[in-house]
Amino acid sequence: MPTDTSPTSRALLALAELHANPGVTAAGLAATLGVTERAARRYVAILREAGIPVISTRGPYGGYRVGRGVRLPPLVFGADEALALVMAVLDGHHDVRRGADPVGAALDTLLRALPPAVAAQAAVVRRSTAAAPDRAAVRPDPAVTAALVQACADRRPVRVGYRGERGREWGADVDAWAVVVRHGRWYLVCRRHDDAAVRTYRVDRVRTVEPLPGTAQPPPDVDPVALLEQHLAQGWEHDVDVLIEAAVEDVGRELPSGLGSLERVDATTTRLVGTTSSPRWYAQQLVGVPVPFRVVGGPELRACVADVGTRMSAAIDGR
Repeated sequence: MPTDTSPTSRALLALAELHANPGVTAAGLAATLGVTERAARRYVAILREAGIPVISTRGPYGGYRVGRGVRLPPLVFGADEALALVMAVLDGHHDVRRGADPVGAALDTLLRALPPAVAAQAAVVRRSTAAAPDRAAVRPDPAVTAALVQACADRRPVRVGYRGERGREWGADVDAWAVVVRHGRWYLVCRRHDDAAVRTYRVDRVRTVEPLPGTAQPPPDVDPVALLEQHLAQGWEHDVDVLIEAAVEDVGRELPSGLGSLERVDATTTRLVGTTSSPRWYAQQLVGVPVPFRVVGGPELRACVADVGTRMSAAIDGR
C-alpha cells in the first residue's frame, strides 16, 4: 500500500497503474492506491485536469485507460529492481562504470531519475564492480541494429550493405526474419532474394540498411535460433565427423550448441557432422563431452584432438 498520501503522488501512482493495467476499474484502482473508490475517481479527475486523456468505458467490461499520445509515467523502481538492472547490464557489457558510450549514458539517466535512496546501492555496485564479459563479443551499431529489428517486426524486406571478414563489401536484398543474439554476437537470420537461400549475417558487419517495398513473411514453422545454429556449423574449411557413444537425445543435452548436426546411428550411438574454421577450438569443445567419442573424419580435427589428449596426459604424468 502506498505510504505517500499527497494528491500529486497518488495521481502519479494512478497514472502508472493505468499504464500497467489498461481497463482497470475504479475499485481496482482504489485497491492499488489504498483509498476509496470516490478518492480514486478524484485522482483520475486530477490527471484529466493536467491534460492527460484518461478514457472511461461503462459496462461490465469497462474501466479506465490512457488515450493515445501520452508519454510514459515516471520510472518507478524498487531498490532490488534497480540493482538487478545494473547487474544485468554489467554482466553483458564491457564497461559501464563511465557514461562514455550509449549504455553507460543510459544508466546515468536512469540513476538520476530514481530517488536517492533507491539509486544509492545500484550506483555503488556500478562504481565498484569490475565486469568480466565475453571479450570476443562485438557490439553492433545501435542504429543498424534498430533498423534490422524494426524490419523484422514490420515483416519488411531490406537492402543491406555488408563487409565480409576479409574486408570485401557487397550488398544484398533480403527478407529480414529475426535478429538473434548468441554468445555475445548479433546475427540477422534472413532469406536472400537472388537465390532464395536462407542466410545468417553478423549484424556488426552490416554497414547500411535500406527499407524496400513489399512484405517479408517468414514460414510459419521457422525457428530462427535453430537456423542460426545450423548455419554456424556449415560452410567452414575443415570437416568434422565424430561418433559419440550416447543416444542422440542425451548428446543434444550435453553438447555445446552450434557444433554441427546430430544423426542417430542406433539406440546408443550418435554421429556429429559439421565443419569448423578452428579445429583446435573444436577439439577443446569436445573435451567437455562426458561420454566416450571417436573422431572418424577430419584429419585436422583428429590431429588437434590427439594434441589435446597428449597435453592432458602430460598434466597428470608430470612430464
